[in-house]
Amino acid sequence: MAGGMHPGRSGRRSLGERAAESGVGAAAPAAPGPPRPAAAPAGRRADGRGRHCWVHDPPGAPGVWPGLLVEWQQGDGGWLGRVTYALAGPHGPVLVEAWVPAALLEQR
Repeated sequence: MAGGMHPGRSGRRSLGERAAESGVGAAAPAAPGPPRPAAAPAGRRADGRGRHCWVHDPPGAPGVWPGLLVEWQQGDGGWLGRVTYALAGPHGPVLVEAWVPAALLEQR
C-alpha cells in the first residue's frame, strides 16, 4: 500500500500533526453575550452559555422534563425562556425547542 503507516517515508505530515495545526478543537475566546436585563428571571449565566433546567408540564407533554435554558425574552404576558428538552416519543426520544413561560421553568 503506497504511503502506508510508516512515518517519514512519504514526506507527508501525520494526521496528528495536521490536526494540531488546523486549530480545530482549540479553545475559542467566548463571545460576550447581551447584557442581562435587570428584571430577568434568575438562571441566565453571565457567560452566555445554556443552563440546565426542569420544564414542568409543557404543552402536550404533562410531566417534568430535563431541559437546557438557552435565553430569556420578555413578552407581553411576562418572561419566556427558550428551552430545548427531550420527550419520550413512540420511536425514541424527541428533541423539542420552544419558548416556554418562566413559571414552567425551574433551575436545577
